[in-house]
Amino acid sequence: MKFNKTKLFAPVVALSLTMTTTTSCVNDLDVEPINPQTTMEMDADALFNKIYASYCLTGQTGASGNGDLADIDEGRSEFFRMLWYLNEFTADDAHWVWATDAGVPELLHNTFGADNIFSTGLYYRLYFTITLCNFYLDQVNGGDDETLMRRAEVRFIRAMQYFHIMDIFGNAAFTEKVSAELAQYYTRDQFYAYVESELKACEGDLAEPGQNTYGRIDKVAAWNLLSRLYLNAEVYTGAPQWELAKQYAEAVINNGHYALWTGNATNPVTGEEYSAYQMLFLADNDVNGAQKEIIFPAIYHGINTTNYGGTNFLIFSTYSSAMDANVPSGTDCSWGKCTRVRPQLLEKFYGNVDNAPAGKTVAEMTTAANDDRALLYGDGFTPLIEDEGDQAAGYACVKFRNVRSDGESTSSIAYVDTDLPIFRVAEAYLTCAEAITRMNNGVATADATPYIDKLRDRAHANKQNLYSLDDICNEWSREFWFEGRRRMDLVRFGKYAGQGAYKWQWMGGEVGGRQFASHMNIYAIPANDLTNNSNLKQNGGY
Repeated sequence: MKFNKTKLFAPVVALSLTMTTTTSCVNDLDVEPINPQTTMEMDADALFNKIYASYCLTGQTGASGNGDLADIDEGRSEFFRMLWYLNEFTADDAHWVWATDAGVPELLHNTFGADNIFSTGLYYRLYFTITLCNFYLDQVNGGDDETLMRRAEVRFIRAMQYFHIMDIFGNAAFTEKVSAELAQYYTRDQFYAYVESELKACEGDLAEPGQNTYGRIDKVAAWNLLSRLYLNAEVYTGAPQWELAKQYAEAVINNGHYALWTGNATNPVTGEEYSAYQMLFLADNDVNGAQKEIIFPAIYHGINTTNYGGTNFLIFSTYSSAMDANVPSGTDCSWGKCTRVRPQLLEKFYGNVDNAPAGKTVAEMTTAANDDRALLYGDGFTPLIEDEGDQAAGYACVKFRNVRSDGESTSSIAYVDTDLPIFRVAEAYLTCAEAITRMNNGVATADATPYIDKLRDRAHANKQNLYSLDDICNEWSREFWFEGRRRMDLVRFGKYAGQGAYKWQWMGGEVGGRQFASHMNIYAIPANDLTNNSNLKQNGGY
């Protein structure tokens, strides 16, 4: 797989960057030509915007055509969509109806190998952005405050891409330069140390909380990623860092600008009432108040960022036309509810799938769950997925919508305006609760209770006096279901690969679920990179 093409530009801001070069994933994903005599003309503003846009765009000409990555369907090559596939389809939240699609069955059944198209595609998507960051940092220097801040943001984004490589692939290629030299081979321990040091090094030059332009990085994003790094430290290095996870999560909670959103709204046109949780995932989540919780979003616009990933994917793939009549998606596009909910997610909200109503309104589903986060749809569907090809099997998701809470029209109904929360404050509350409990040798403690109660109060859900680690694991699911992180959480709780105590439907390729091999806690390095870089070694088991 290679990077395309001869021109990189940021259409979202109508700026262009001219580089007479081709970017390639072979050798160390270098930008070629490497010849130092080659002349390149660079627009620094456009490259800066392209780096941010790489979270939500797939190429240079809209939803299809002139894509960033070759050898993969552009619609499925978007960063979040591929990350989502690897983290959700392989875990207990989500399933896909077209189980014959290339690359999908291996994820749904936890039988993926070294040649899975989506793990390979995500690998190259991550390094595509790293290459852009490396080039920017090599070319853009200067001591003025804006330049220093932009460089810090780019360093953060590069560190975040390496965080995902560490989490998904464990051991892989590492480079900070656009160079003809082969990239180094980094282990998980090395990636961990690098991400930690980079985040701390760039923090001082990042904007103060809430003082940057919406959609750009500030100090709170660095604190949030550090808390996530430390929360998973035992997985990545074998050495837990619960106290540091709590420390940085507390910094997020007490940042002075971002806060858990607790307001609600009534649509003045339709009369529909939206809970605080719903407002986080509506088309005006950049202005309806919920933006105060969103630390770092990927920005989507129905005209300027057309693609089939991110929130476009989350809305198009979860709706059918019949559903749309009852809970409007705000689009004219439905993929026939090809993404559906596994029964284990229903159990988190209803205790047993038999208690899940076949409701066709948000109120029916959330009232039965006694939880505003149960943004599910059951009318016409069965809760179990015993026949994977049955489109009526599995309840549907109505969490993400291209509808504004103020009743105004969106920019388009062909594509969505709904921004994707990459980081939001709720994560810090669960991080604190989990870290405190783990520091108490895994025994439920009253010290952790207030953090979970904050989230359950916002969701109008019943509270408990104490929350066990299993309760906390379930709470991660309720709060962040379908937000692209479930695999990471199950790995941390020992409920993913290499165990059979916790099962979900179609886990390991059996309808009742079965254990799959422990080496699948991480994915394989693509064969093409192994062939072209003799420094690399394949992960064990592949």
